[in-house]
Amino acid sequence: MKKQFEADTGRVLNIVINSLYSDKDIFLRELISNSSDAIDKRRFMETSGAVEKTDAKEHQIKISTDKSEGSMVISDTGIGMSVEELDGALGTIAKSGTSEFLEKLEAQKTDDKTKSINLIGQFGVGFYSAFMVADRVEVLTRKIGEEKANKWMSDGLTGYEIEKFDKSKSGTEIKLFLNKVGKEYLKKEKIQEIIKKYSDHVQYPIKWIDTKSEDLETLNDASAIWTKAKSDITKEQHAEFFRQTGGGFGDPMLTIHNKAEGVISYTSLVYIPENKPFDLFHVERAPKVKLYSNRVFITDTLETVLPRWLRFVSGILDTSDINLNVSRELLQNSPTLRKISKTLKKRILTELGKLKGKDPEKFEKFWENFGSVIKEGIYEDADSKIDILELSKFKSVNNQSSIFLSEYLDKMHKKQDAIYYLASENIEQAENSPHLEAFRKKKLDVLILTDPIDTFWLSVVNEFKDKKFMSITHGEVNLDKFDETKDKSDKKDDKKFEKLIAKVKEVLGEKVADVRISNKLVDSTCCLVASDSGMDVHMERMMMLQNKDFKGMPRVLELNPDHKLIKKLTSLIGKKDNETKQIALTLYDQARLMEGQLPEDIGDYCSRVSDYMQSSL
Repeated sequence: MKKQFEADTGRVLNIVINSLYSDKDIFLRELISNSSDAIDKRRFMETSGAVEKTDAKEHQIKISTDKSEGSMVISDTGIGMSVEELDGALGTIAKSGTSEFLEKLEAQKTDDKTKSINLIGQFGVGFYSAFMVADRVEVLTRKIGEEKANKWMSDGLTGYEIEKFDKSKSGTEIKLFLNKVGKEYLKKEKIQEIIKKYSDHVQYPIKWIDTKSEDLETLNDASAIWTKAKSDITKEQHAEFFRQTGGGFGDPMLTIHNKAEGVISYTSLVYIPENKPFDLFHVERAPKVKLYSNRVFITDTLETVLPRWLRFVSGILDTSDINLNVSRELLQNSPTLRKISKTLKKRILTELGKLKGKDPEKFEKFWENFGSVIKEGIYEDADSKIDILELSKFKSVNNQSSIFLSEYLDKMHKKQDAIYYLASENIEQAENSPHLEAFRKKKLDVLILTDPIDTFWLSVVNEFKDKKFMSITHGEVNLDKFDETKDKSDKKDDKKFEKLIAKVKEVLGEKVADVRISNKLVDSTCCLVASDSGMDVHMERMMMLQNKDFKGMPRVLELNPDHKLIKKLTSLIGKKDNETKQIALTLYDQARLMEGQLPEDIGDYCSRVSDYMQSSL
């Protein structure tokens, strides 16, 4: 059965073979990792009673070479693959983030060794790295429980073939017909060097077969890394295990290794990466934490091990306190697993808190990469919201770098009883907002919130350390108490603007909820704010993006009583009604533009502006 590779698969193969890797040794790491995963899955099926149990000692990975033929064979005693799985796993790439992955690969410079070495393994297509060192690859595999085996063959260029074949035992055997570059991998010493570097932590024996004597020699330590004492694990071993568990490229930024004993016993070894995964914001992305029971792999897709707002975390969780002979649904709702998950989640937040105090520079890098993700927990996880808020950093008007909420409270005005914030699409738009003018003049700090999730978590969190969060675009914000030298004679006489307000209301009608004099504008003529009972401006915009039928509520137009235009407009009331109407409409459109929205009638707005320019000339 001859087939062509799918388009994306062909692109990946072309990049891998021709330009990606500067360190070709990693092909062996990837194939050994696949073999280890296959044995994990078989052991789980045996332990849960799905298939007949075998002696655990029989599970191993074997490597042999044939110098006369120029070939290498890597075999395992794993679960094996059916013909459908062969076709799906080795003929197509159907992973989340494939397009971003390919874009990154095609832009990757081959001399950037640190980044390029682990790109393929991160996206679960490490098998294709075999074509860096082989002209042809054959995969002979028999799925456990099936009578017949299947053979997959490809040169990595013209497609692949699958045919029926004989194999006495279940498992997979990969045969590489090495190319000129790959001949160095025929030597046992070279293979042993690679295994010690990349795969020493694999818990199954990796054995070298001497083809002449048939003797077997174990080349790796063959013990689960998480069962070792912390002091016995090197930084390099952590880095390799981090990559094997799907942590991504680079090294782990933070390693959290914990062993708990008591009513519930478990061992956890999890990592926080130093680099942001390409698929961090894909809906399918979840924490890559493998669940084990007494070193027997159970699953790596259980949602209850860690919440989605920790989806950048990878590693393992091993406990003997769960029953393997239960359905996935029962395991998903296991009270024991929920307790462990809660403790592990708390431990991760505690370690991040330590990092915050111990290494601010490192924590800043963590926050830049994962802050917008971890803040999802404020909205989704009531138990963790305060802990996450303690870790959260925000841009603000009075600070060049981002600050913690505790720092904001320490520096706030003695008369200030709220945490002021401005939610906006980006920093540039926020900094140009007319809403900030009076706050800047009075040197009051305002948090600038630009992450979409900020608007949502604020809907469920009202305060931090007894200080309420207050949007400066929502309702009427009274700043009079911050004017230290203000006397009664300075108070604005709103009565002289009553006729103007009435006229502007008449002109704008249902476009606005109200018109009033502003106490926070300094330079701008006007601005729009949400009414006291309405939705915050930024939240309303988010709702509109998600639902095109959502129209939002009319907002309040605030006028700057000190602006020359507003004073001049006041003198026109009852004298030049048409000019007053045109200016009122234009002020409303300008206020919309300052909020990042278009005028309601662009043609009419442009016509008015053209008339103004013509009259000025």
